[in-house]
Amino acid sequence: MMKPISVWKQELAGGTHTARLASLYCCSPEQTAAHAARYAAVLDGLEATFGAHTEAGLYSAPGRTEIGGNHTDHQHGRVLAGSVNIDMIAAAAPNDKNQLRVQSEGYDLCVIDLNDLEARKEEENTTAALLRGECAAFTQRGAKLAGLDVYISSNVPKGSGVSSSAAFEVLIGVILNDCFMTEKVSPIAIAQIGQWAENVYFGKPSGLLDQTASSVGGFTAIDFKDPENILIEKVNFDVTAHGYALCVVDTGGNHANLTGEYAAIPAEMKQVAAYFGKEFLRDVDEQEFYGKIGEVRKQTGDRAVLRAMHFFDDDRLAAQEAQALRAGDFDSFKEMVIASGRSSFQRLQNVFATINPQEQGLSLALALTEKLLAGEGAWRVHGGGFAGTIQAYVPLARLDEYRAAMEKVFGKGACYVLSVRQAGGTKVEL
Repeated sequence: MMKPISVWKQELAGGTHTARLASLYCCSPEQTAAHAARYAAVLDGLEATFGAHTEAGLYSAPGRTEIGGNHTDHQHGRVLAGSVNIDMIAAAAPNDKNQLRVQSEGYDLCVIDLNDLEARKEEENTTAALLRGECAAFTQRGAKLAGLDVYISSNVPKGSGVSSSAAFEVLIGVILNDCFMTEKVSPIAIAQIGQWAENVYFGKPSGLLDQTASSVGGFTAIDFKDPENILIEKVNFDVTAHGYALCVVDTGGNHANLTGEYAAIPAEMKQVAAYFGKEFLRDVDEQEFYGKIGEVRKQTGDRAVLRAMHFFDDDRLAAQEAQALRAGDFDSFKEMVIASGRSSFQRLQNVFATINPQEQGLSLALALTEKLLAGEGAWRVHGGGFAGTIQAYVPLARLDEYRAAMEKVFGKGACYVLSVRQAGGTKVEL
């Protein structure tokens, strides 16, 4: 909702949005002042960057945590995911230049001419590609785009496995949907638009997990068997109530030059699927796969076969994990988390990059976590892998000890304690 910037600032300072902020950030009303200050700061940033504006809107898109289903989404598999209480926020206001101008704190200004929305090969792997792709997708859905200035601030760490890229895509989607669509598209459509822009314009063959989790919100079991009709079921579960903290540890690994490593996973899984005349592993009969595994190996190679084995098991585990949480069986859930992580390490092989085997921060973090929490907690690689983060379920009584141990190795602030928030990509004022 656009409203005068001066009104926004008065309301933020006066506590008008306290209940909304407490919900978005999973905190008490007394803890919302810092969050209100973040929104006041993006309003200041908007005007400092682009000049005075009469009115603006405020928006938020959360990071996400992958609970189960590691690299299953791009094979139309099942996942378990949650949106979390760290996010990317924005202030947006009209301009008269027929341009989408986006300033993210710490990055260069990015400007898109709204009359030129064709994909550009030379723009791949850039923010401009994502913006141009999302604008094109909304235009195809009937949006009448006009000039817009956007100022973005984020506390979703880049490269942390909490998916800053998906939060960015969802945030832009929420803004374009709010400002330019007469008939609003759904949160799932916003996720699909972000994935399409990432696949077609940005040049990364990602699945749909990250965008869906960020856009839909909450603790969700997602089935991608039919990508045009994604099945989503909310799972009501409170990790803290069971005496555990959900932690993500950022190992600080270098993500440069890893696109090839990520792209090889869906490519190799699809090679196995193609052996059976299918495009995606979800459509391959698992028993037939094991019956012909020797022949498949000769045609696709050992790693592709191992990655297919991971898919079949992790796809099943994601559904079983959701069942365990619904039943309140946290002990079984923890066992499945460890089994999933072991499969990612041994069969999916996304815990370190073959192009840089000397850097194994994920392997080290997993080994240290197992040493600290064996018999008590659970741990796994988190997200795309190769560098970045692990996920751990840590007994609350040992949280300080665990965080200190991780930060001693990976640096102060490396261990994040997350909460699952119910709102996905959203306007701040409904």
